Formats: sequence, structure tokens, C-alpha cells
Amino acid sequence: MTKKERKIAEDKQETEKADEEKEEKKEEKSDDRIKALTKEVEELQKKLKEKEKEIEELRDKLLRQQAEFENYKKFLDSEMEKFKCLANESLIKDLLPVLDSMELAIEDLKKRKSQELEGIKCIYQQMFKVLENHGLKPIQALGKMFDPYYHEVVAKVPSSLPEGIVVEELQKGYMLNLNVIRHSKVKISAGKGDGENG
Repeated sequence: MTKKERKIAEDKQETEKADEEKEEKKEEKSDDRIKALTKEVEELQKKLKEKEKEIEELRDKLLRQQAEFENYKKFLDSEMEKFKCLANESLIKDLLPVLDSMELAIEDLKKRKSQELEGIKCIYQQMFKVLENHGLKPIQALGKMFDPYYHEVVAKVPSSLPEGIVVEELQKGYMLNLNVIRHSKVKISAGKGDGENG
């Protein structure tokens, strides 16, 4: 081998060695870059998990707040309904004496055979219909067994009827929806006794 060939072979070896070193450095750099990227990916995944957890916590909090708001809204609606009922009850209680007076006027006009009877009856029926639409119902008392939930005894009277039967209604009682707002004031039978037979 000539000097020139040797020189070429040595240059070639040096070039190959330099290329190998470059390749090794590239691989090292590439390994370092991969390690750095892997670490960065792990950190990003960790941050992602933290954010997902935070999102889930916020979602839970939002759902709880929405549920609380719905419950509060239902509570307010319920309270408003109770308030309306109480307001209606108060107004209707105030109108009961007016109904009583109209009933007395109708009875009086019947006795006198007055021409105003039909007009008063019509007004009474209209007023009663409005109150009925708001839940007012008269309590049936006459001929019924005394019930302290519905009736208030004013007197016991001797009667041919069994004891405890309502024989006379002195003042009509009323219910508003399911609640008694005024008890019927009644006389009840004391059973057979000396004195009146009614």
C-alpha cells in the first residue's frame, strides 16, 4: 500500500470515527431530548390530572349549588302558597259575617214576601260561588251526630232524637279546603227527657 493509499485509508478511518462520534453525540442528544420530553409529558399529565380533579370538584360544587337553589325555590314557592292560603283565610273569615247577614236578610225577605228577595239571593249566590272557588265549604250539621272537630255545643235540649244528634244550628260553620275556619254553633239532643219534645 502506498503512502497515498494509506493516507486515504487513515483519512477514511478518521472520517468514519468522526462520523461515529457525531452519531454517538446525536444519539446522546436524542436520548437526552427524549428524557426531557418524557419528563415534560409526565409533568403535563400530572397537571392534567390535577386540572381534571379540580374540574370535577367544581362540577360537584355547581351541582350542589343548583340543587340547593332548586330546594330554596321550592321552599319559597311553598311559603308563598302558605301565605296566599293564610291571606285567603283571613279575608274569607272577615266575609263570613257578611254571608250570615245576607242569609238572615234572605230569610226575612222570604217571610215578608218581598220583591227584593231574588236580587239578594242572586248576589248571595255569586258571592258564595266566589268563596267556594277559593275552597270554602259549609259544614253540614243538622241531623248529624255531634263531632267536636266540626261543631261547638251551645246547649243540650231534650228531644225524641238519640243523644248527641244536632237538633238546631244557631250559626253555620265553614271549612276552607281541609281546615275548619269556623265551627257550627249547635244545640244537640240530650235524648228523651221531660219538657220539650222537638
